Amino acid sequence: MFVQRTKVLQISLLAIFSAFVVELIFGLVSNSLALITDSIHALLDGVVTLVLLLAARMAIKPPDAEHTYGHGKIESLGGLIGGIAIFLIACFFIYESINRIQSPPPTILPGMFAIIGGLYTIGIDIFRIVLLRRSIQKIGGTTLKADFYHAFMDLGSTLVAIIGIVLVSYGLYHGDFVAALILGGLLAVLSVKLVYKTALDLTDIISPELVKNVRDIATSTQGVIGADSILMRRSGDTTFADVTISLRGDTSFDKAHKISSNVEKNIKNKIPNASITIHFEPNWEDVPLDAKILDIAKSVEGVKGVHNVSTHKTKGKTFSNLHVMVDRERNLSSAHKISEIIEQKIQDNITEIEHATIHLEPFVTVPENLNLEDKETEREIKMILEKYPEIKKIGRIVSLNFENILKIDIDCSFDKELSIEKVHDLTSKIEHVIRAEIKNAVITIHPEPN
Repeated sequence: MFVQRTKVLQISLLAIFSAFVVELIFGLVSNSLALITDSIHALLDGVVTLVLLLAARMAIKPPDAEHTYGHGKIESLGGLIGGIAIFLIACFFIYESINRIQSPPPTILPGMFAIIGGLYTIGIDIFRIVLLRRSIQKIGGTTLKADFYHAFMDLGSTLVAIIGIVLVSYGLYHGDFVAALILGGLLAVLSVKLVYKTALDLTDIISPELVKNVRDIATSTQGVIGADSILMRRSGDTTFADVTISLRGDTSFDKAHKISSNVEKNIKNKIPNASITIHFEPNWEDVPLDAKILDIAKSVEGVKGVHNVSTHKTKGKTFSNLHVMVDRERNLSSAHKISEIIEQKIQDNITEIEHATIHLEPFVTVPENLNLEDKETEREIKMILEKYPEIKKIGRIVSLNFENILKIDIDCSFDKELSIEKVHDLTSKIEHVIRAEIKNAVITIHPEPN
């Protein structure tokens, strides 16, 4: 965008400079004071266009240590300078128009040669106006708007000069005054609007409606509970948004990141050239007690895993049960201290819990790459399983060796009408028997219906 603007401003600068040269030469040759004055205005207009071009070029620079949001604000600053210059020139027009009506008629009248010079400048101004207007509609930018107003002003001043030349030739001196006065007033209004808008851009003003749209987009994204804080600003073409969303407290980090990415994508789909930063925070309202307890227990140092979390009420009091895994090498005293910390944190954070019962279990880390299967152990396990008539079919037995630990996975089929509670009790019993026979075994039994 910024590169395109600099190219447009370069073309505009070359065009207005050619108008200055033509008007000055034709004005001197034809002794037209109006044309010479308008050439000076064209030169000033070229200087302002040069300032806008430099501002647009500086805005292209990428972010650095001192400008982490980039240099887009420089373009707004260039627009502000351009707007002030337009206002001052407009005031000069008004002053000159009032001053001319009080001056005696000129003794030397310009001829057709001066009008031809003015017509060339009119052609240049029309070219600039069309070029800049199309560029504004396509790529926008305050520097282009400022130069567009300058081109419009230059067209008006040239028309005033030509009208003045014609009217003065016929003795209608007041026509020059009226035309210049109207032009000066119009340009003053346009310049004030431009200065006001660019000044607001420099103060980081942002539309409340735009903030509301961002909030609505964020909250309508699946998984988002609310959007608590939204900070926005503009720098050049880029809209920066810093959005804080709240998610359920039991949301996993991976899921939270995915939701954040969806929020960012949805905002960018609605707001072009947006740079979005998403922060997420946990919200524990309406989160089940089991999920809160799980999160608290997992946060305690030394805890390797938590499962089978449950809560129940008895006589108006709430109790909790959970299984906590700790390093298998810890002694009972050290492991019990971890359970005490968990219980205390649960009661501190969830006051409605009367008591938490914690079942400690050894945790064994299973590596991804295991050694070869142990066929002898598998035969031994099969002999144990055959002692249980409830097992209708013995499926796959996989025993994998690593260091001094065996990881054993067993598939067993049971009567399909058997309750899951009985199946669980039976598999737990079988696992216990296998552990008694095979030391350092990590056993998982997968029950299946026969």
